[in-house]
Amino acid sequence: MHGQPVLVIPGFLCSDQTTFSLRRELARAGFRVHGWKQGWNFGAKPDTIEILAARVDGLGHDRPIVIVGWSLGGLYAREYARYYAANVRAVITLGTPFSGHPKQNNVWRLYEWVANHKVDDPPIPRITDKPPVPHLAIWSRRDGLIAPRAARGLDHERDAQAELDCHHMAFAISPRAARDVVREVEQFLESRE
Repeated sequence: MHGQPVLVIPGFLCSDQTTFSLRRELARAGFRVHGWKQGWNFGAKPDTIEILAARVDGLGHDRPIVIVGWSLGGLYAREYARYYAANVRAVITLGTPFSGHPKQNNVWRLYEWVANHKVDDPPIPRITDKPPVPHLAIWSRRDGLIAPRAARGLDHERDAQAELDCHHMAFAISPRAARDVVREVEQFLESRE
């Protein structure tokens, strides 16, 4: 994609190492890809959005970036885009539970234990309405962790949606799924030009 900058945010209990396959496939497609460089994602903190803002500023790009957020990382991406829309070309969520009730997944109890807060009372907003930038929700009926309805969202909560045939972890670690993600990202960005 001719050097379009992309920031990839990992899911809960994952790190940049976990998103290596996804980042590699994005780079092969011509994107300028960056990891989030925050270590393991142990859940939302009060300063999560400010940390993302510092990371994006530190990248030094002179054009808006695409933020690809896997699972919990997609919630961060959506909320960052609400505050810093001018810095964001688009948000892509991968198996992200941004819609419906926050317990529409199989990991909410573990999340509350690790993150030390309730999923329905997070330290950053969880707003289901669409952020003020283009948003593509990529989801899977076979996800296994996140309810498809929660990751697909409703029409007013995102601009477009695409279904992949993969399980939740595959979004970031499977080369095949990563290639499918890249194809959907490219098509979505081209449709917004």
